[in-house]
Amino acid sequence: MASEDVKASESAVSKIVNLAEEAKLANEEIKHTKHQVFSICKSLLAGGVAGGVSRTAVAPLERLKILLQVQNPHNIKYNGTVQGLKYIWSTEGFRGLFKGNGTNCARIVPNSAVKFFSYEQASKGILYLYKQQTGKEDAQLTPLLRLGAGATAGIIAMSATYPMDMVRGRLTVQTESSPYQYRGMVHALSTVLREEGFRALYKGWLPSVIGVVPYVGLNFAVYESLKDWLIKSKPFGLVDENELGVVTRLACGAAAGTIGQTVAYPLDVIRRRMQMVGWSHASSVLTGDGRSKASLEYTGMIDAFRKTVRHEGFRALYKGLVPNSVKVVPSIAIAFVTYEQVKVYLGADVKMSD
Repeated sequence: MASEDVKASESAVSKIVNLAEEAKLANEEIKHTKHQVFSICKSLLAGGVAGGVSRTAVAPLERLKILLQVQNPHNIKYNGTVQGLKYIWSTEGFRGLFKGNGTNCARIVPNSAVKFFSYEQASKGILYLYKQQTGKEDAQLTPLLRLGAGATAGIIAMSATYPMDMVRGRLTVQTESSPYQYRGMVHALSTVLREEGFRALYKGWLPSVIGVVPYVGLNFAVYESLKDWLIKSKPFGLVDENELGVVTRLACGAAAGTIGQTVAYPLDVIRRRMQMVGWSHASSVLTGDGRSKASLEYTGMIDAFRKTVRHEGFRALYKGLVPNSVKVVPSIAIAFVTYEQVKVYLGADVKMSD
């Protein structure tokens, strides 16, 4: 009898121990899941903040760049950066310099969040496959692999937010004297859908995707590779305990942005022009007074390239490059550094690529 009682007690204790172990494992799994969710949220938040801060800082140059890209060659109002900014100030005032920035931030915040997060995930996936292929557990991403991860991130982010970019371009180029006004992003989206159809929201998508591959890819590849090189070589006393200062990281971001945007810029010009196709008020908006009836019709990306070069010359593919260069250098630099600083503040891992 006593023996049976002991066995029953041991069985009960064993069940309690097993239940406790299962509860412990479940609790650890929940903690791990929560950590992953918080990590994702921190990365998305840091990317969104980085995009909003960097884009607002250079909003006037962003608007001038787009106006120069789509300016009618038969009725040129300004040619350079300073002249263009003065013209906007004199005709539309201070608010004119930031026209379209709210819509731009509504697009760039989710775009930047998705872009940085996608780069981190793509980097991890590519690094895992690279280790599997080479058999080296200590392998690191090469500049070419970082280029691939950045290109993947750029395509995902661009595709996810492209309709907002399309209507942002139209909101940016309209002026106070334009005969037709979009009242905001929602009104512009609904108007384009109603008058031109869903496909119109993705006009210029192909050159955008082609352009985003070298642009975003090079941004991430150059920035991360420059940082790694500086940390390993430690030139000019720029590295302090394997950490780069803010100014040095800003310089790395500036170099990355300059290289990326120079390579991809002609595709950005074509994208903007294709986004104007089908807009019945486009020619008057681009000139500001409705006098010109210049054709804005393109059958596709190649046709847009051909007509632009034929009617305006090869240099037209780089219209707005100067204000864009002035804009991109601080913008990309601010975005990278802001992203890393926000992640430090949130207590997240700063390293993006491995």
